[in-house]
Amino acid sequence: MTNPALLVMDVQRAITERVPDPDYTPRLARAVTAARAAGVPVVYVVGFRPGHPETRSSRMFSALPEGAFTEGDPGAAIHPDVAPRPGESIVTKKRVSAFAGSDLDLVLRGGGIDHLVLTGLATSGVVLSTLRQAADLDFRLTVLADGCGDADPEVHRVLTEKVFPRQADVTTVDAWISGLG
Repeated sequence: MTNPALLVMDVQRAITERVPDPDYTPRLARAVTAARAAGVPVVYVVGFRPGHPETRSSRMFSALPEGAFTEGDPGAAIHPDVAPRPGESIVTKKRVSAFAGSDLDLVLRGGGIDHLVLTGLATSGVVLSTLRQAADLDFRLTVLADGCGDADPEVHRVLTEKVFPRQADVTTVDAWISGLG
């Protein structure tokens, strides 16, 4: 028997506004609602701390405008369709992986979590990096393919159909929900 948690990663407004699929956040909201109803913890992953001191040497993040994705930035707010409830964990990441420089592993291990159900934006970013690190940390993994999204649909397809299945079960939001009962 496993003890899963649903990870909802990088679903801040500034990111979700760029997702072309209008059903993305409502579909993700169904997964969050079902997880809560089944007693599966929902853990949110966001970034960054004010001033972005950890990103200055990063090619990917060094161009972020001052204050982007930090407290006070309206674009940094988690999308209201999937907003955390009081008491749900919010982890601030420092790099692409949800684990790098964060206390995510401590939050999960403290809750006895050994199975991660991954969702988020982007498939080729936070989902891929978190999946790889979580696999190395010996977590069981499930990816909700339609609970993830990427700017490049072909990259999303290759990752969810060819790369992720090597380390994770890949399914859909609705199939995962039906398996919760």
